[in-house]
Amino acid sequence: MALIQKTEEEWRAILSPEQFRVLREKGTELKFTGEYDKFFGEGVYNCAGCGTPLYKSVTKFDSGCGWPAFYEGLPGAINRSPDADGRRTEITCAACGGHLGHVFKGEGYKTPTDERHCVNSISIKFIPPN
Repeated sequence: MALIQKTEEEWRAILSPEQFRVLREKGTELKFTGEYDKFFGEGVYNCAGCGTPLYKSVTKFDSGCGWPAFYEGLPGAINRSPDADGRRTEITCAACGGHLGHVFKGEGYKTPTDERHCVNSISIKFIPPN
């Protein structure tokens, strides 16, 4: 996947201050406040930074964690890396490097992957089917 590279000034010009804080500075929105926490429409969730498709709505589930939860991303769309704290695994958009949230394994959710991608609503944009 081609990496989308922009300067900090270019990102600030296209993102809201809160989007910039989460996507570019690895922030976290307050739980239970995000637009997509309890939203279950049919469609695709794209990166709010660059528009790359990341998740299909059929992989979204209600985890009760306070953020949108998905059990898997689209192939090749999401990168994983150890978080600075050493306890969690950060997930980022493979195209632009935007911070999405964290992925957790083995929590016992009844999902095909036994994973929970805990994603900030502000990091994604829902696109309904045409």
